Amino acid sequence: MVNAMSMEDIQATAYRLNVDLDPIDLHSIPLPAGEDLGILSDDDDLQNEYDSEFEEGFGNIIVVDNLPVVVKEKFEKLEGAVRKIYSQIGIIKEDGLWIPVDPDTHKTLGYCFIEFNTSQEAELAKEKTHGYKLDRSHKFSVYMFDDIDKYLKAPEEWAPPESKPYTPGENLQRWLTDEKARDQIVIRAGSDTEVLWNDARQSKPELVFKKDCWTDSFVQWSPLGTYLATLHSKGAVVWGGGATTFDKLMKFSHEEVKLIDFSPGEKFLVTYSNPNPRDTHNIKIFDVRTGKVMREFEGSADECTIRGASGVSWPVFRWGGGREDNYFARIGKNGVSVYETETFSLVDKKSMKLENVVDFSWSPTDSILALYVPELGGGNQPAKVSLVHILSKQELRQKNLFSVSDCKMYWQSNGDYLAVKVDRYTKTKKSTYTGFELFRIKERDIPTEVVELENKNDTIIAFAWEPKGQRFAVIHGDINNPRPDVSFYSMRSGRVSKLTTLKGKQANALYWSPNGHFIVLAGLKSLNGQLEFYNVDELETMALAEHFMATDVEWDPTGR
Repeated sequence: MVNAMSMEDIQATAYRLNVDLDPIDLHSIPLPAGEDLGILSDDDDLQNEYDSEFEEGFGNIIVVDNLPVVVKEKFEKLEGAVRKIYSQIGIIKEDGLWIPVDPDTHKTLGYCFIEFNTSQEAELAKEKTHGYKLDRSHKFSVYMFDDIDKYLKAPEEWAPPESKPYTPGENLQRWLTDEKARDQIVIRAGSDTEVLWNDARQSKPELVFKKDCWTDSFVQWSPLGTYLATLHSKGAVVWGGGATTFDKLMKFSHEEVKLIDFSPGEKFLVTYSNPNPRDTHNIKIFDVRTGKVMREFEGSADECTIRGASGVSWPVFRWGGGREDNYFARIGKNGVSVYETETFSLVDKKSMKLENVVDFSWSPTDSILALYVPELGGGNQPAKVSLVHILSKQELRQKNLFSVSDCKMYWQSNGDYLAVKVDRYTKTKKSTYTGFELFRIKERDIPTEVVELENKNDTIIAFAWEPKGQRFAVIHGDINNPRPDVSFYSMRSGRVSKLTTLKGKQANALYWSPNGHFIVLAGLKSLNGQLEFYNVDELETMALAEHFMATDVEWDPTGR
């Protein structure tokens, strides 16, 4: 800052210092060019700050062009339609929707300005509604307000864009090329987080990467192992790289994030935070590669999560469409809301009205939802399982179920079959028995079959489909008997048939090989880790093993 002096101050200072000013020609002193003489004033500092705010302050405003031109009487209807469309994407500020009107004709001018709470919401609105068809004659053209100046300054003549040399990125699947075919594991202890090679042939795992205070709460692998996510007070971060490197790939801004969930194909990341007055959107869906917010939702975890027999649980959404992550859905108050990930909007712009749905499950391969509605009216209205095709909204099949206590659905990995385990009350209502409703999804009219256990007093302890196959296995017996039976069934030849029953097996869990054919009958936890490797093709035991007090079993992806 420069201190300015008046002529009176200069003369007073000269008098005090005994300096004679008469010989000095002040007009002959050369001064810097410009009205401000090269001196930046305090006002200029403030103006620069204001200009900076001005330039950065319109990032949350969009311009929507190609609106209908309407008369005064239809203004409110147009405003309501525009507000309804854009309030689904983000929060419009108070007085944040302005539709200009011609003062002479009193008609709208065919465009409007919308101001959102954040620039992220504005960007999302532009991306999701550019090209949106309001009706046959009006297709939206949406622009950021900040881009108007850029368009005005566009050169008259086109020039080809400058090409940049391609630089290949890091191979995020390089760890899969490990010569020893090892998997990586992550371990947290105190503030340390370590990634290690898991090699059963070595007594100690080999360290790959170590970082202190890497996360504020926990770390989580993505479903295919491509990314490792960490959580922080300002949001989540995903890391990845080569076989031995973990670079920061993308940050996802969401204050006080508590939970995360990847879509099965790793394209999207869902984050959840507790209610926050600064950000009412508790749930956000991000594009993993770009970090863009694709959709935001309000509400507590209890309001948003799926309520099934086990109560409230995370994750909020269940994904459909296989590895492409084409759809995600959640149960609402009066139906199921299904969203498609091309525009992140509701399919057909509305939820499916299905009263009293308590559980649903996606087909692993097709756009089909299996929905379960329990009994109502004290048993006067039966329970039902419905199969609905999402794109056509057509109900492909419905099966009424009577005297139902509980119901669970199991899809075969190719989506060829659906098994519905139904627990039913006996006539006295004092006990239950279990059976299976089997749906042949790919056959005409989706025929169903019923399978009931020979001993109706048996409890189903475990169920598992053979991956990519036509067989399934069931552990059943007295829940207090440590040696239940294991039965194998086949769906081949158009009718379900039992292959064999193994009596008195020390097992409470089933683990098929990823390639089928073989299965592990596991006695976990209280059954002391008994493992039986069984060949279902030959119906014979291959080997017996024991891992004392084992709690989990996982096959190598190759099935070896």
